[in-house]
Amino acid sequence: MANVQYYDVILKPVISEKSMNEMAEKKYTFLVHTDANKTMIKEAVEKMFAGTKVKKVNTMNLEGKKRRRGMTVGKTAKTKKAIVQLTEDSKDIEIFEGL
Repeated sequence: MANVQYYDVILKPVISEKSMNEMAEKKYTFLVHTDANKTMIKEAVEKMFAGTKVKKVNTMNLEGKKRRRGMTVGKTAKTKKAIVQLTEDSKDIEIFEGL
């Protein structure tokens, strides 16, 4: 496994209608490094966003989609998505404010 630091684990937040609705329940969705596990994701969220406490982390591996350009067939890159649920007494994550 690659030497993944906590600031390399979270790549970007997922902004979709479903993820925005889950924010009311303190669930935040991120695209994460494919080698990251649940404990690494929990540690990264708690270090990057001060005042947050992670209750639970759910992860899912997404296979790359098949894409075609003429006769050439290829695949997009594999990704990994994490849904992080915070505790009730935890602070909210500010990057989602105003969206």
